[in-house]
Amino acid sequence: MRKDYTTVKGYGESEIVISKSRFLTYVQRAETEQEAIDFINKIKKMHPSATHNCSCYLIGEHDNIQKANDDGEPSGTAGVPMLEVLKKQGLKDTVVVVTRYFGGIKLGGGGLIRAYGKATTEGIEAAHVVKRKLHHLMQVSIDYTWLGKVENEVRNSQYTLKEIQYADAVEVFVHVLKDEELNFTEWMTELTNGQATINCIDKQFIEFVQE
Repeated sequence: MRKDYTTVKGYGESEIVISKSRFLTYVQRAETEQEAIDFINKIKKMHPSATHNCSCYLIGEHDNIQKANDDGEPSGTAGVPMLEVLKKQGLKDTVVVVTRYFGGIKLGGGGLIRAYGKATTEGIEAAHVVKRKLHHLMQVSIDYTWLGKVENEVRNSQYTLKEIQYADAVEVFVHVLKDEELNFTEWMTELTNGQATINCIDKQFIEFVQE
């Protein structure tokens, strides 16, 4: 499983006007190339009369899938600058489409690069950037006599209480950062005088919105 990484929370859109040209930006998380392609085609269908629908995407733990499309703009002035914004921000699994409606004033190569870069940056802000951190889901089985103490201690700790299930014993489920599993196990063992059964039952990413 991949390590912690940064991506967009979900869908976002924005609009800027530069020298009378409208730049509409659409951003989405895409975990496969097909998802990215489908999103690009969806936006193109929304704007069939647009002057350009430029796009880029960056997918995979090691950015092994990356594409940039200028869609008729001068080569290297749209798709690549858009892709560079994703790389600069360290984003993974992200697709961007910038739709341009030409306003009659040519921007020149440098102007286009700046415009598409700015449009992409604002679209990403609208979609919100999140840090996805790998957590281990720990299952703590305890007798009911320990419930009050354990629940209180977990709620006041660095760990995240997911849920509590009540059966013959109490099952407390806690999200713990992958590097904290051993510390958590030792802490919980000491807290319950060794009377808890502690197991890692799953590995999940939890998202934290970047400020």
